[in-house]
Amino acid sequence: MIARFVIDGQPSRVPEDISIADATAFAQEQPDGMALFLYLAPTPDEIAELATAWKLHPLLLEDLVNARQRPKLERYGDALFLVARSARYIDETEEVDFAEFHVLVRPNAVAVLCQDERWIDGTNGARFHEQDSATLKGQEGALLTNETLLRLGPEAVVYRLLDAIVDGYAPVLRGVSIDKEQIERQVFSGDAAVAERIYRLSQEVIDMQQAISSLTEVLDGLRGGFVKYDIPDELRSYLDDLADHLRRAATQISDLRVALAQILNVNATLVAQRQNEDMKKISGWAAILFAPTLIGAIYGMNFDDMPELHWTFGYPMAIGLMVGLGVLLYVIFKRSKWM
Repeated sequence: MIARFVIDGQPSRVPEDISIADATAFAQEQPDGMALFLYLAPTPDEIAELATAWKLHPLLLEDLVNARQRPKLERYGDALFLVARSARYIDETEEVDFAEFHVLVRPNAVAVLCQDERWIDGTNGARFHEQDSATLKGQEGALLTNETLLRLGPEAVVYRLLDAIVDGYAPVLRGVSIDKEQIERQVFSGDAAVAERIYRLSQEVIDMQQAISSLTEVLDGLRGGFVKYDIPDELRSYLDDLADHLRRAATQISDLRVALAQILNVNATLVAQRQNEDMKKISGWAAILFAPTLIGAIYGMNFDDMPELHWTFGYPMAIGLMVGLGVLLYVIFKRSKWM
């Protein structure tokens, strides 16, 4: 767990021997003070300690322990509970990897829990430690780099986290768009394996769309509490801008879902056309083979009174008739583009 004091927008380290309750109390005593607790790999004991120090509601504690929550916004007394999901695209497997973040906000204090033990960029949080300043730079900096913004209070940390999460959606959408373009070329090349690729990518797009739409509801809830909870006007402007970025991402992912559905329909149509062409060829060859089979069957009957049986040219005539009829049917089907 990384703990920081933020006094008048300036972050500083928290003494190692200080408890969460004492750190929170110290921050509340300071003018424009705030305590930040970042759990990169939260354990049940750490969550229990936080719940005891902040006197969290039992239902809230249950959500923190069990995780696997949809993005949502809830309030328990003076504690605001927020769930968000970051995303990153793994191009090798064409999968979207999600990470769940829980955020607790109280007056002059905020806690961020990485429930999947991964940061927004996918870095493994269990490998971080307090002394590894180079490793922590990106994670801590994502929340504590803007001094002017930090003076606006704990809600500013929430904004910084959500802003980093939404910024992470852009590379995901680019990756999905590139794969969509590759799939379009693959569909018209006649690759039979493209259908499975479309289905898998469509599932990732649906999961991404659910994450974006749920986070949109969270932002709407935050913005709805502007007046009630006296959010600074400057922070409102930041959240409005963030909501605009999220709407653009929602539009993009919706367009991608529609495009993949259309590609799937086009692929189904092309497959049906190819199957129809194959059936034409099969039917044509069946008709060509049926002609000599019919002639052979007639002359294969064991009747004594058949004029051609004792004719010198009967055998050559039957063979010639078989070949000629087969060639004639082949020419007819070829001109009809059945062959």
